[in-house]
Amino acid sequence: MTPAHIEAARQQGATDLEIHDTVLIAAAFCMYNRYVDGLATWQPRNDQMYEEMGKRLAESGYAKRDTEATEIAERSAGDAQKWRLSGSEL
Repeated sequence: MTPAHIEAARQQGATDLEIHDTVLIAAAFCMYNRYVDGLATWQPRNDQMYEEMGKRLAESGYAKRDTEATEIAERSAGDAQKWRLSGSEL
């Protein structure tokens, strides 16, 4: 973040508080990404899993678990375990 970035944000109407919050959010995501990378986590490559989760979240929010989406997630977790054991790509 440079003074030019701050000035550009101010020209668009951003307040000091909004700029401050934006910088903190970006820093938090940077930390989260480094933490997750450091744990050697994996990302499911099953697009159906994301489609089902998206539908469930759009319909029910975070409060209700959809059985089918849960089963897909569990299968993906099993795939990840196989991947770790075999050393290959999913």
